[in-house]
Amino acid sequence: MTATRTLRIAMNGVTGRMGYRQHLVRSILPIRDAGGVLLPDGTRLQVEPVLVGRDGARLAELAARHDVAEWTTDRDGIIADPATDVVFDASMTSLRVKTLTKALQAGKHVYTEKPTAETLADAVELARLGAQAGVTVGVVHDKLYLPGLVKLRRLVDEGFFGRILSLRGEFGYWVFEGDVQPAQRPSWNYRRADGGSMSTDMYPHWSYVLEGIVGRVTSVTTQTATHVPTRWDERGEPYAATADDAAYGIFTLTTPAGDPVVAQINSSWAVRVHRDELVEFQVDGSHGSAVAGLFGCVVQPRSVTPKAVWNPDLPATEPFRDQWLPVPDNGELENGFKAQWQEFLRDVAAGRPHRYDLLSAARGVQLAELGLRSSAQGRRLDVPEIVL
Repeated sequence: MTATRTLRIAMNGVTGRMGYRQHLVRSILPIRDAGGVLLPDGTRLQVEPVLVGRDGARLAELAARHDVAEWTTDRDGIIADPATDVVFDASMTSLRVKTLTKALQAGKHVYTEKPTAETLADAVELARLGAQAGVTVGVVHDKLYLPGLVKLRRLVDEGFFGRILSLRGEFGYWVFEGDVQPAQRPSWNYRRADGGSMSTDMYPHWSYVLEGIVGRVTSVTTQTATHVPTRWDERGEPYAATADDAAYGIFTLTTPAGDPVVAQINSSWAVRVHRDELVEFQVDGSHGSAVAGLFGCVVQPRSVTPKAVWNPDLPATEPFRDQWLPVPDNGELENGFKAQWQEFLRDVAAGRPHRYDLLSAARGVQLAELGLRSSAQGRRLDVPEIVL
């Protein structure tokens, strides 16, 4: 009979969209229903979720729907409970520092969404506490586990690009104002006082994507904008949008080999999509180029790159998109959130650090702060290394 070990996971914030859909329904429940995570020694690591939040009625309904035995509104109690092994947090960013601090002080393994804090000082203090706690700590870096970026990273590792020259990213879509058609995002996203901001939302993602694919960010230049000044909230009431709904960033990177790379990423909730996916990245190198979304990835090696000729007097007739080659999956690629959960759980079982820790999250908060400061000051800012 296969030996099984069970981890009791307090899942805080599962009534929210991300906590519910990606972490509970598409990650932990499938892992549970499959009998847990298979470990290298042949044993299985089973998971036992406990739903945590402030709305007891909602928690009870979710627990009944998904056959989860436990739920609680007593966050501090479940963290202090000796039977709790892991504390996961996907609640509001403004509450995260307190939750994670209590969990680390209680000696619990921690897995968390980002940003980990509203300020760099708090994020660094959390990283310091996590490094000293003697537990496994992980931060959700889901995009690096999605098929498109897995393929892009594979190309980097195999030397496909030669010397990497640049990266360009486009992210965003039109978020309706809420007056005629309901908005797809909550109203707090557009109020600075409530923690809203395109920069603070997406720059923590771009920090780990750039670092995970190409290299560490060494400087940032950003122009933010609030393109839509008035929006309508969930009650149909108009309100002033005080947070940036777009951020246009230029980053300098340094690869592990020491090569400089220029990256440009546009992020906007006031743009209409004319691309294959809601986010795409193009990496150009001396030996080839690639374009990756969250799922697909295509390449154009130097040896088969057509010679483009500019002629403003005649319309282009070349099928530019047809000149790229798809990168195969070459294996089964699971939901990115589930894949990282499995890696984190294996790290917990082995008693080793997770590769994406609270320090990596602090660098994301740092980049967001510097991006906003760059826009306010109208200048390029260096990104100093964080030393705990």
